[in-house]
Amino acid sequence: MSKDRGVVKRAVITPDKHVPLHDVLATSVVRQAIEIIKPDIYIDLGDLGEWGSVSHWQWKRKKKPPVEYIIPKLEEEIESVNEFLDKIDSSLDKAGCKKRHICAGNHDEWLDHFVQEYPYLAQYGFKKAIKADDRGYIYHKAGEYLKIGKMFFYHGHHFGGQYHASNHLRKLGCNIMYGHHHNLQQDSVTHMDGPKSAWSMGCLKDMSSKKNKWLGGRQHKWAHAFGVIDFFARGHFTVHVVQIIDGKASLWGELIKG
Repeated sequence: MSKDRGVVKRAVITPDKHVPLHDVLATSVVRQAIEIIKPDIYIDLGDLGEWGSVSHWQWKRKKKPPVEYIIPKLEEEIESVNEFLDKIDSSLDKAGCKKRHICAGNHDEWLDHFVQEYPYLAQYGFKKAIKADDRGYIYHKAGEYLKIGKMFFYHGHHFGGQYHASNHLRKLGCNIMYGHHHNLQQDSVTHMDGPKSAWSMGCLKDMSSKKNKWLGGRQHKWAHAFGVIDFFARGHFTVHVVQIIDGKASLWGELIKG
């Protein structure tokens, strides 16, 4: 669909995938949506990979093994993440989307922590591992804020709590979109200089208990979703949150099935 008159640029925003624990149907919906939307900008909000091989949490109750034990598992994860990115990039190529951003998440940062511990293994840093430069992604370190028009983007791990959207809005005082919390939230406020909102964009991770054993069977309020933003004059914008239910989503009157 061509852009409406007055829309300057259109962006697709995707939250946490945690490859190889991503939801296959939900991410299929996203790839199809990209090809329909044909965005000018693509933004990955981080936690692209699960990176369990370098998670410090796994050694909480046992002794950490030698690095030679960790590397083969890490390389398997890197291969899986790059295979996933190849599919995303293929859809972006078909859509003609050239401006691509990735905002590293706290899980992605585990790779950089691994490299800090083993400096001679610099090739395993997150940016290098996903071939961000070769793929043409503009890379933003974990915690850095990307600004487009009147909207800011980052992973979402700076502020939490039950009402994290409200917390972000109160602490930052700007329009902000993020992931990390895996659930959908929005809060809005009108200041003297105009309205502002915060959006938590859910996730694209497999939400089953089988793939999230750390939850111990606990129920959660996660949701699959992605965002579409239309930017127009003077950096203003509108946001369309597209929720994915059981691997299906409705976009612009079209039902997309994963």
